Amino acid sequence: MTTTQLVVASKAGDNAALGRLLEQYRGYLIMLAHRNLSEKLRRRVDPVDIVQVTFLEAKRDLGSFRGASAGEFAAWLRGMLKNNVASAVTRHVMTQKRSVRREVTAAAKAADESAGSPWIAQLPGSTTSPSGIAIRAETAVALLEALHQLPETQAEAIRLRYMEGLSLGEIVQRMDKSDTAVAGLLKRGLKKLRTIIDAENNPYL
Repeated sequence: MTTTQLVVASKAGDNAALGRLLEQYRGYLIMLAHRNLSEKLRRRVDPVDIVQVTFLEAKRDLGSFRGASAGEFAAWLRGMLKNNVASAVTRHVMTQKRSVRREVTAAAKAADESAGSPWIAQLPGSTTSPSGIAIRAETAVALLEALHQLPETQAEAIRLRYMEGLSLGEIVQRMDKSDTAVAGLLKRGLKKLRTIIDAENNPYL
């Protein structure tokens, strides 16, 4: 059966076809999850586990999938995966006592002040209410998608600084670039993100 035929059969209630269909996307989704999780976060959350949760959700919510093609099914899976990655970022980076945000020292913050305020590590609204969690998850998804639109070096510098919590000096060593070069990458990257994401409605910008 082709992938499209597996999609049609799965929607018709063929569980075996659904299992085969999901397996076709396992490697791709693991790659996406790995790409969107920082190094520190991958120590706490296995990309394979996020993909497994996505598969369980796909089985549960298949009735809500309105597409019929392989491309539409892949996009549907990617959407669920991004939400699950965002939830992991929210849960393990933004709200835990030992989050990356709290590991950054006051001295490091002051030294990197010229690169812009750490808006990725700031929390909008309540830290525990359902609405606050939903807002953070939606915002994290938007940030992850926006990072993919930046030049690779800018995206890497921002990810290391604001998602892994590294200091400017540590980023310099990791990327093997000068202080000036890294500061420039952060400045240009943040400026570009503000043109991609709606700053007026995004509490991080």
